[in-house]
Amino acid sequence: MNAPNEPVIRRASAGTLVRRMAATLIMGGVIFVLLWLMAFSFFTSLLTAAGCCVVVVAVSAASDPVETVLDAIAAVIFGVLGAIAAFFAAIFSLFGS
Repeated sequence: MNAPNEPVIRRASAGTLVRRMAATLIMGGVIFVLLWLMAFSFFTSLLTAAGCCVVVVAVSAASDPVETVLDAIAAVIFGVLGAIAAFFAAIFSLFGS
């Protein structure tokens, strides 16, 4: 029996933020344990690990709008370059055989 010819719709992953947070918490825990065992006191290690987690989450959240803006700029630039290439292709096609 054949599969239905319905388009497959993929939703944007809602768990990306959860995955980022989980990975950040795991890395924060690793940083905390390493710092506490090697050099710092409990409280200093806790503050340092929490600061690293906040920085990672903030940067990952801030990179999404920057990526969107850069994608829009790239689309405009490549559109202009494509139009220029099409113009020259049309000119050269007049003289070609």
